[in-house]
Amino acid sequence: MPDKTVLILRFHPVGGEDVSVLSRDFSEEREALEAVAHAIDEHRSLVLNEARYEREPEENGVVVNLANVVSMRVSKTDGTATGQYL
Repeated sequence: MPDKTVLILRFHPVGGEDVSVLSRDFSEEREALEAVAHAIDEHRSLVLNEARYEREPEENGVVVNLANVVSMRVSKTDGTATGQYL
């Protein structure tokens, strides 16, 4: 089993500010994108077990309600020109 990588998931909600979550729940960007797409298709929230909201020092479980998310980005680095969009 591959090591889990720290990925930055940046969500763009309707009419709100971007939300960043650092997560070790996935081993690669593609796996994270597929999990988000699957959650959207099933009209359910995304559940992350090893995540830090907005760079908080401790990891926690995080539930992301995807109902109002317009797009999201997954990347290994935090920058405006990196990562894949969904």
